[in-house]
Amino acid sequence: METRRARSGRRARPSRRRPLLYTALATVAVLGATAGGTVYVKAQAHSGEGAVSSSSAEPSASASGSADGGVSVESVAAPAVDYDALLAEAMKSVTVPADAKVSVAVLDVDSGDSATHGSAAFDTASIVKVDILATLLLQAQDAGRHLTANEKTYATAMIENSDNTSASELWRIIGKAEGLDAANERFGLTGTEGGDDMLWGLTQTTAADQLRLLQQVFGDDSELSEASRSYLQGLMQQIATDQHWGVSAAADGSSWALKNGWLARSTTGLWDINSIGRVPTGGHTYLVAVLSNGNATQARGISLVEAAAKAAVSAFADDSASASATE
Repeated sequence: METRRARSGRRARPSRRRPLLYTALATVAVLGATAGGTVYVKAQAHSGEGAVSSSSAEPSASASGSADGGVSVESVAAPAVDYDALLAEAMKSVTVPADAKVSVAVLDVDSGDSATHGSAAFDTASIVKVDILATLLLQAQDAGRHLTANEKTYATAMIENSDNTSASELWRIIGKAEGLDAANERFGLTGTEGGDDMLWGLTQTTAADQLRLLQQVFGDDSELSEASRSYLQGLMQQIATDQHWGVSAAADGSSWALKNGWLARSTTGLWDINSIGRVPTGGHTYLVAVLSNGNATQARGISLVEAAAKAAVSAFADDSASASATE
């Protein structure tokens, strides 16, 4: 179980809002020129606005040429899918209690498409243990060394059993928040800040940042070596039985990998419940991060996180099914 920690003062943090951007570029086709020199331009943009031209006359759409000798070339861009909107729609099926908040980010590993719902910062609780080990592995790589026997023992207990004492030992070894923040800068985490002193569980993060961390752990384009990634993945695949909850609820079978975090805040008595990991389902593999706070009980928080994870995956699965139906 997580230990209860009192919230301490934190350093001022810059805004962490980093929404994922989906940009549709206008496709411009020059359709031809008449003998009199009139040029027709047709612009197609995601806004759905009609064609515009420098003349009120309609150009020929012939591929071989118009009657007046103009040559027509037309390019039609496929409409971009707004996965943020699909995820927002899917999240409407999730009941969020009045005092609770939830944020989720998901990536379809096969297509590279991703979406985020919510940009607020949350306490990490024990999901930060993945970040702590990733930082330790990066530091070891830089030093050209392997983890020591003691470090491996701590790492195994920290990830598989969520052991807090082991986490504290490795937190010291990596240089606490300073070491974590330095590694996260290289990992591309822009909205995460290590907890003060030994309060590693009060590290602040966003769902989008946790998705970036998962890409460092499970993706090929990573600061971590293949050996480091395989080591961390292996531990996340062997989580203790009593922690088989969270994003794994969205998986087919048991070939998932995850790390959960749970923390009852001493100031409010409400629970932080988080889960991050890799989820195979429907023939696809997804990276999913769900963060929540303000949960009345641990059980209710787990239910919220699992419902959000299922909704996140369904947003992509429903779109894939729709695309197949129209082919």
